[in-house]
Amino acid sequence: MIVISATTIRPIRSGFSLTQYLTCLNGIVWREALRFLHQRERFVSALVRPLVWLFIFAAGFRQVLGLSIIPPYETYILYEVYIAPGLMAMIQLFNGMQSSLSMVYDREMGNMRTLLVSPLPRWFLLSCKLLAGTAVSLLQVYAFLLIAWFWDIAPPPAGYLTVLPALVLSGLMLGALGMLISSGIKQLENFAGVMNFVIFPMFFASSALYPLWRILESSPMLYYVCLFNPFTHAVELIRFALYGQMNWIALAVVGGCTIAFMVGAILAYDPSRGLIRRGPAGGEA
Repeated sequence: MIVISATTIRPIRSGFSLTQYLTCLNGIVWREALRFLHQRERFVSALVRPLVWLFIFAAGFRQVLGLSIIPPYETYILYEVYIAPGLMAMIQLFNGMQSSLSMVYDREMGNMRTLLVSPLPRWFLLSCKLLAGTAVSLLQVYAFLLIAWFWDIAPPPAGYLTVLPALVLSGLMLGALGMLISSGIKQLENFAGVMNFVIFPMFFASSALYPLWRILESSPMLYYVCLFNPFTHAVELIRFALYGQMNWIALAVVGGCTIAFMVGAILAYDPSRGLIRRGPAGGEA
């Protein structure tokens, strides 16, 4: 007869410790950082787009597009100063789409499957990936601000710190949007076409290049399109934060869209309806 004492029965450990979560986060962030460092052309291309708008297009539009005194500005400003927040958001928009492109590539190569079969919660893995992409976008934005400073585009010194939370939130929103889009793209070849229907409409139908009151004067319908564009509110959140002010409507919209996009991405990457059901990497049946 075998007697099992109560002291020999040990409860099975469930869940993960904080150290294990931090180790996973550190690994994913470092992987994304190393990928970014090894792809120097990615950093250059991320700066070329906004700098072209800043140095070339702004010089031509300066004489055409007049600006009134609108919040958060307290005096008349140059066109270059107005579009700077929009160009910062554009960097994050392209970075979010670039991160989603890397997810499609990793899925075709099988790396994404290896990540998602980890015993850690799927929502945590995707959140780590999102945080890593946002961190990379912050480096790009501050590099742009450094170059813009030499072009006499200098917000208040405190603005470089007050804008950081706005950049983090907008980066999370745009990264979550890219992650949600990547869940529906089965092959890498389809990515470019889909992005053309996302990046350019979001950027041009926003307040990044021109104030909304100018759009209302020319086209009321386009004004409402811009008003319901989440990218518009991301731009305005950055614009106000850069001057130490808060746009509460923009904060609510960006925060709500971040949650909605992230929840959608987590559900889309669910094994019952996402990657695993699609079959092998590369979209094969």
